[in-house]
Amino acid sequence: MPESDERANSKPQRRPGGPTGRRRKPRSTRKKALVITAWAAASVVVLGGAGLGYVYFKLNGNIHGVDINAALGTDRPDDVDNGSMDILVLGSDSRAGDNSKYGGGDEESARSDTAMIVHVYEGHKKASVVSIPRDTLVTRPECTAENGKKDPGGPRKMFNESYSVGGPACAVKTVEKMSGIRMDHYLEVDFTGFKKLIDELGGVEITTNKAIKDKDSHLDLQAGTHTLKGEQALGLVRTRHAVGDGGDLGRIQLQQAFIKALINQVKDVGVFTNPKKLYSLADTATSAVTTDSELDSVNSLIGFANGLKGIEAGDMNMITLPVKPDTLDPNRVEPIDKDAKLVWDALHADKPIPAEATKDSAGDKGDAGSFVKSN
Repeated sequence: MPESDERANSKPQRRPGGPTGRRRKPRSTRKKALVITAWAAASVVVLGGAGLGYVYFKLNGNIHGVDINAALGTDRPDDVDNGSMDILVLGSDSRAGDNSKYGGGDEESARSDTAMIVHVYEGHKKASVVSIPRDTLVTRPECTAENGKKDPGGPRKMFNESYSVGGPACAVKTVEKMSGIRMDHYLEVDFTGFKKLIDELGGVEITTNKAIKDKDSHLDLQAGTHTLKGEQALGLVRTRHAVGDGGDLGRIQLQQAFIKALINQVKDVGVFTNPKKLYSLADTATSAVTTDSELDSVNSLIGFANGLKGIEAGDMNMITLPVKPDTLDPNRVEPIDKDAKLVWDALHADKPIPAEATKDSAGDKGDAGSFVKSN
């Protein structure tokens, strides 16, 4: 997976739509958007330093992979290598098992509670992150459900239902149809996995400029500096009633602020000088994530981690997909087509997202993001 960046310099730009082109080898990439940076780096050091067969096979056996390529076949955008890479990162809200205390006890299905497209630019020194509101109305493509039946999809479907209908493959297919961009990789963390990762990292330090209290997300923070452990960190990235207008757009701003705080601190957690802590982190992390099949081995994660090192929080431009309130349902949003196209076109061309793309959007507005700052 880890190839040098030089091979990308002479490649053409990718274009939306069209048949499958030559597959890229899974390569080092991106400063992910949820919490996946430390675990991959930890895997590198654990295996590079220990060299124990047990460690390798234990961590390898932890990883759950999904073969997106086999599920989607050739009905995908071109895979043209221009030196960039795109990953769909999902936080899933399954209420089953250890996650059952969150939400209303709906164990029948899981949805994508958080969705981010992470685009790492050529050279792997900068990234753009596009958050997709879970309540965005989209045209969902036909997907295959777990029982093997076809779901026809159609217009005016909530984005997060794609995961409920057809799991990771349907979520990837929906994003690719929306954007015209082929997703190179897929990463997913559920509620319990997220908590365990934050706990293993020793928590994340943030400062709340205002008190945040939300009983639905088990969160009660006074204004001031806090080191959030797993339960509180999960509450922060899930809360919406306690900030902004009480909707998903405000919650996205909190998620983005938390991610930047995490990235700022992840290199200072002290695991690299403590082999026991390092192994514990790698063990927890590899157990907590679901990946595409090209990342579902420790060797692949080693290459993936090597590609994350050059991107700091300040190198990430984080936006919300340009949306507006839906004309028929005020509880939903719909993409602003002309502005969303500016976003997708910029990423296709491996260019920065222009500021004009978000100036008319209902996202990235309000003061929810100002509730939290990283330390």
